[in-house]
Amino acid sequence: MPTSAQLTLTLASKPGVLAQITSTLARAGVNITAVCAAEAAGGRGKIRLLVDNPARATDALKAAKLRAGQEETLALTLDNRPGALAEVAEKLARARVNIKCAYATTQGSGPALVVLTVSNLAKAQAALGG
Repeated sequence: MPTSAQLTLTLASKPGVLAQITSTLARAGVNITAVCAAEAAGGRGKIRLLVDNPARATDALKAAKLRAGQEETLALTLDNRPGALAEVAEKLARARVNIKCAYATTQGSGPALVVLTVSNLAKAQAALGG
């Protein structure tokens, strides 16, 4: 079951922050393959990124004085149909694995990319047969 290193940044929620992050990564030649940006409490925002080169991305962000944490996530390719995500969520629930964060995208009728940050990666992989 594929995993991906997710970079997580917690920064002020204000105009230009996402532009600064994405421009920094673009200049470093890092491709962003998935992004989730949400406002959190206290005027802060949490930005989660999957990138093609986590080490280069981390170095570029550090040079720009932006601190990024890193954690492994499940990166699943699911059928683009009603119930596909429900099946995964139900299996994880039965295994008592908490889904801490989920984001997804599709392109037309093709498969869906679903990124899950979970409480126990090994247990989640076992529950999903990987």
